[in-house]
Amino acid sequence: QVQLVESGGGLVQPGGSLRLSCAASGFTSDYYSITWFRQAPGKEREKIACISHNDGSTKYADSVKGRFTISRDNSKNAVSLQMNNLKTEDTAVYYCARPAGSCSARVIEYWGRGTQVTVSS
Repeated sequence: QVQLVESGGGLVQPGGSLRLSCAASGFTSDYYSITWFRQAPGKEREKIACISHNDGSTKYADSVKGRFTISRDNSKNAVSLQMNNLKTEDTAVYYCARPAGSCSARVIEYWGRGTQVTVSS
């Protein structure tokens, strides 16, 4: 049974950092591309980062480029999202997902349930 479980969310002040983790089960995450999305209240879900199954290459949305880093932790069968210099506009529910193929695939095969990140002073 394939599952994705996010953790690491919470409340942080502007300028602070958080590290989210996406723990995979039922499959070996290193063999698949993994994507992070987020959805802020009243806004559409936004794709923010992806790590490729092919060569480990990464892609980021402009809104997080230079501040967020996606990486694999194969010892834990997980993918992490290091978030630095957080801004109030980063407040959202963060989801990890497994796309059907590459990072550019539009179809998502599996979603996690999400973890709340709140950036506030």
